[in-house]
Amino acid sequence: MKTQILPANDTEAFAHAVRLLRAGKVIAFPTDTVYGVGASGFNARAIEQLFVVKERERGKAIPYLLADAKDLFTVAREVPNAARVLAKKFWPGALTLVVPVTARVPQVLIAGGDTIAVRVPNHPTTRALIDSLGSPLAATSANISGGPDPGNAQEVFAQLEGRIPMILDGGATRAGIPSTVVDVTVTPPKILRIGSISVDEIRKVIGVVQ
Repeated sequence: MKTQILPANDTEAFAHAVRLLRAGKVIAFPTDTVYGVGASGFNARAIEQLFVVKERERGKAIPYLLADAKDLFTVAREVPNAARVLAKKFWPGALTLVVPVTARVPQVLIAGGDTIAVRVPNHPTTRALIDSLGSPLAATSANISGGPDPGNAQEVFAQLEGRIPMILDGGATRAGIPSTVVDVTVTPPKILRIGSISVDEIRKVIGVVQ
């Protein structure tokens, strides 16, 4: 497979990226943290391919990227108050929330679990992709599992050349580090990964955390 690097601000390149996603393909794109690689979020076969591309363990769930905070209610079985408060403060942005999952989400995405990790990225290209696709993106960092997180299209190409048909090039990412992950299905909420948003910033919003 030939991997093309195309400019994210090119209208035809963007339209082609959306067509690829609708056809069940896996592509890479810029986000507000690191470059992501993703597939249509309700297409189980496409999500299976995402695992293959990344050489990701099947027991390791894949997050959703949403276009807007209101979309949380379409994929979460319930939305705890902590999730509402954190989303209002930090979305769009580098915060991932773990919430109870609805039955419509493909099982392969959540690896047999009953929760899903979701966030709204603060990047126009990513959100435009989701809007145009009409569904969430199942997405994670655009690397081989265990490899370095890519901050530009060339770093994605170095790891995923020949594995995906397209990389949308939006230049270097602003943050270059992953999002902070908070599990709001437990009380008090538990920080699973510290990233762009600090523990102190989370505490200022919801108080006690694990």
